[in-house]
Amino acid sequence: MSNLFPELQPAARVLLGPGPSNIHPRVMKAMLSPVVGHLDPDFLRIMDDIKQMLRAVFQTTNEITFPVSGTGSAGMETAIANLVEEGDEVVVGVNGAFGERVADAAGRMGAKVLRVDAEWGRIVEPERLEAALKAARRPKLLVAVHAETSTGVYQPVAELGAIAHRYGALFVMDAVTSLGCVPVEIDQWAVDACYSCTQKGIGAPPGLAPVTFSERARHGARTRKSKCRSWYFDLVGIEHYWGADRAYHHTAPITMNYALYEALRIVLEEGLEARFTRHRENSKALKAGVEAMGLELAAQEGHRLPQLTAVRVPNGISEGKVRSELLRLFNTEIGAGLGPFKGKVWRIGLMGESSRRGNAMLVLNALETILGAEGMEIPRGAALAAADRAYNGA
Repeated sequence: MSNLFPELQPAARVLLGPGPSNIHPRVMKAMLSPVVGHLDPDFLRIMDDIKQMLRAVFQTTNEITFPVSGTGSAGMETAIANLVEEGDEVVVGVNGAFGERVADAAGRMGAKVLRVDAEWGRIVEPERLEAALKAARRPKLLVAVHAETSTGVYQPVAELGAIAHRYGALFVMDAVTSLGCVPVEIDQWAVDACYSCTQKGIGAPPGLAPVTFSERARHGARTRKSKCRSWYFDLVGIEHYWGADRAYHHTAPITMNYALYEALRIVLEEGLEARFTRHRENSKALKAGVEAMGLELAAQEGHRLPQLTAVRVPNGISEGKVRSELLRLFNTEIGAGLGPFKGKVWRIGLMGESSRRGNAMLVLNALETILGAEGMEIPRGAALAAADRAYNGA
């Protein structure tokens, strides 16, 4: 019967969307390593090294730092499920699809969600978040999305931990699209719980969600009045597996942890500052080239992510057709818009292994070619010339 189904032969794409990003050959090679048991001594040593490397990338000394078995959304559920109880007041900054997701998740856990909404494409002003905390009766959490993937907005978060603590709340941060691309300083910013993913800035396949919890958050999870509503994501149970006890909790995805291990090695070999600089330089060139074509950026000026750029679709241009032509002619994927941005923006990701000069030039040349064929008047070579000037510091 197997002859009824073809052998797997997915195309090797250039992944320049909002995730996943391309993967280093070393990470793919790591995934070919022999599968062992989830309590095998070799795997336990790998787990210890993963925790140590994650602490370095999160820039924290938190003992509770490990990858949840699941995608970035599993990391979100882990943070919310462990820290929220029925009736807790949770202040959430909402300026895109992933702020909406946090608000929804907190509500499902029984929280009284206090939304602080901002227009898609703009930041949530920190003073408005503080005002919401001040107006709350007894706020439990303040939650902010550091890098809003749906809009390309770079949310200021450095002061939010101190603000949250001023009102007796814990600060939870979504770093799904920021970890490994831009600074994420958990201890310096007084972040109590943070979650991310593996398939973007870290450079591994999707399937794990790195999380970290401060001692303050850990204490909150341990002293809750009611059991965590999620058995799978209950921190008290998981930490016995990832901690010194090594008690069975679930069968960890061995091969995915191999991938994460090698991806983290690559991140630390490059060095965080060098990695952040690489993302900034490629972003600067991409944005210069996009604007040279007469296209507009969707995110608020001064608050634009280096790793994810939202570009407004010009009038008269089919958003979907351009993406299809990119895939057909240039073997390159970029992302569509979500929510109010559906059909109105393209999302171009230069993150992790995909954040390369060649990829920035590739997508600019491709867009210039396709948009020109669609009737836009673009001076030939303008985008690449502008990008080149940006790389040369002009």
